[in-house]
Amino acid sequence: MSDGYNFIGGRRSGLGSVLLNSIDAHSGERLPGFFHQATDGEVDAAAQAAAMAYPTYRALAPEHRARFLEAIADELDALGDDFIALVGRETALPPARINGERGRTSGQLRLFAQVLRRGDFLGARIDRALPQRQPLPRPDLRQYRLGLGPVAVFGASNFPLAFSTAGGDTAAALAAGCPVVVKAHGGHMATAQQVADAIERAALRTQMPAGVFNMIFGSGVGERLVRHPAIQAVGFTGSLKGGRALCDLAAARAQPIPVFAEMSSINPVLVLPEALRQRGEIIARELSASVVQGAGQFCTNPGLVIGLRSPAFSAFIEALRLQLDDQPAQTMLNRGTLASYAAGLCALEAHPQVQRLSAARQDGMQASTQLFKADVRLLLEGDELLQEEVFGPATVVVEVADREELHRALAGLRGQLTATLIGEPDELLKAGDLLAALEEKVGRVLINGYPTGVEVSDAMVHGGPYPATSDARGTSVGTLAIDRFLRPVCYQNLPDALLPDALKNANPLGINRLVDGVCSRGVL
Repeated sequence: MSDGYNFIGGRRSGLGSVLLNSIDAHSGERLPGFFHQATDGEVDAAAQAAAMAYPTYRALAPEHRARFLEAIADELDALGDDFIALVGRETALPPARINGERGRTSGQLRLFAQVLRRGDFLGARIDRALPQRQPLPRPDLRQYRLGLGPVAVFGASNFPLAFSTAGGDTAAALAAGCPVVVKAHGGHMATAQQVADAIERAALRTQMPAGVFNMIFGSGVGERLVRHPAIQAVGFTGSLKGGRALCDLAAARAQPIPVFAEMSSINPVLVLPEALRQRGEIIARELSASVVQGAGQFCTNPGLVIGLRSPAFSAFIEALRLQLDDQPAQTMLNRGTLASYAAGLCALEAHPQVQRLSAARQDGMQASTQLFKADVRLLLEGDELLQEEVFGPATVVVEVADREELHRALAGLRGQLTATLIGEPDELLKAGDLLAALEEKVGRVLINGYPTGVEVSDAMVHGGPYPATSDARGTSVGTLAIDRFLRPVCYQNLPDALLPDALKNANPLGINRLVDGVCSRGVL
């Protein structure tokens, strides 16, 4: 493995004396090679390089940016078995998972290329002049959206490809016309380096401006990056503590900027009585598979299971316990993630209103699956314990007395990425009140499914009210993610020659526009 330098304006830079090592997730040993911690000057240079690239990059035709995204996807798909092995060493993820995540990463890049070619992301609107209108004439007004400017992207620990260097935030920002500065995650720096190399090759192939992509290594560099006046938005996936810190930094700037942070979600699953009576053991088996998938290291991991008190729910809890106790321990992404998981379990065990149901305690260097039962009063009384996820293969069951107490428990929940209703057809038809309650709390509602697994598509929402995300109006997965990095601009009485192509009377892009309230395509 070659030594890792910071990516700044199309060049490599390693000015500082602090050297970092990547760690083998299985053995804890250092991997060969080292990475240069970015200096303050290099952080500044990366942000400035992105700012210099912004005017040229945002002015490129959508088709040109689409080819850039597709070139990145091609470069990622061309990475060989040695790359898959390297990702596995840094993250302990199996080859099948890594290959699947790579396909998702390149797939979302190609999906954003389709969005660029459709042109609807521009939100073009035209109100033509009405010079004879009384009592006042209307001017010619035309609106579309352009990229905010340079975006700081923070790589995530649990998705080294799909939520990191070339992940969803980077893809959406680049599609919007925003250069990026990626802060590489310290848990998979070698992976980040190889992905960054792929992006750089794609940038050269498609003749992108230098500085359209930049990446820096190191701890403590994120604060300086977010404070830098050239940065106009932030994309983050990680802990509530980390995301909130970035939000506070961004809000305290002389020019506050938006932070789109995905942070914490316990993803409640509501199991209705008739479903438990008819297929309780099946639900227990399916739910346990979702809890332990990927060692529970998914932001959509089902961390809370709620049901009405009944013999069927008691039998379901026992079936779920047996299923989870039968699961083998798993290696987590890194030692820090394991330590955080262990701390979350200790907090649950220490609470007098929580009972550990699992046969074995967490011990050793692998994560053991854990099941807890918590008193519903923790939700009714606003206790903090159940509000933040325990990141790993654990879940908590809560028993409620009746439908009224169920509503009170749901009201006590904070914002979530997902919520799931499991029920039979007839009882689901009578669950409109529960659906309405969940709609206020989550970004995605599932029926008779499990939240792990997020489709990358036009309709997907991977977001939700705080603390699931810092801004419930956006999503970090799906084509709507591009909206986070765009802002509207209105042009009044501009000559056609000065208008952006999407707003000209003879529209060379052929995109859909809203013209005086009617959707129109092509030439006016």
